[in-house]
Formats: sequence, structure tokens, C-alpha cells
Amino acid sequence: MTRTLALVATLAGVALLVRSATRRSGPGAGDAIRPAGPDQMRDPPPDWSDIDERGDESFPASDPPGTY
Repeated sequence: MTRTLALVATLAGVALLVRSATRRSGPGAGDAIRPAGPDQMRDPPPDWSDIDERGDESFPASDPPGTY
């Protein structure tokens, strides 16, 4: 029983390592990521401030820009 459990745990660990090694990320992964700035937007806003720029550059980070 212990050998079987150890084998299953080992196989699960190997499967997770292979999955993480083969997972694609970044612009080529199918995610629509654009460079920051109004000139890269499909419908840019009429006004664009430094705060807007910092917020756009930090997205999708969980923390807001430090200038608030």
C-alpha cells in the first residue's frame, strides 16, 4: 500500500512538473496583451494624464500606482 501511494504521488508530481514546463505564457500564449499607452488603444480617451499612464502600465498588477 505504501509503495503504491508513493508511486502515485511521484507520478502526480512528475505530471505537474511537465504541465508547468510546457504551459505557454506571455504574448504568444493567446492572451491579448497590448503595450501600454493611448497610442496602442483601439479607442483612446480624449485626455490622457500621467496618472492614466501609470495605471495603464501597471495593469494587470494587483497594486495601484504609488502616486495615489
